[in-house]
Amino acid sequence: MAIEPCWVKSSYSDNGGQCVEVAANLAPRGIVPVRDSKDPHGPALSFDASAWSAFVAGVKAGELGA
Repeated sequence: MAIEPCWVKSSYSDNGGQCVEVAANLAPRGIVPVRDSKDPHGPALSFDASAWSAFVAGVKAGELGA
């Protein structure tokens, strides 16, 4: 049974048009798709769920710099 992505934007998004949407509901299947919120019918990048988790942890820890 296929699970459809449930796209969400960050609660920190200020609606300035520079947003991405993430379908984290697919993480239990091993992937996390990410797309440009301005182009919802365009392509999405799919990241390995563990790589996405490490990225988010790095952002939260301030490890990526400005």
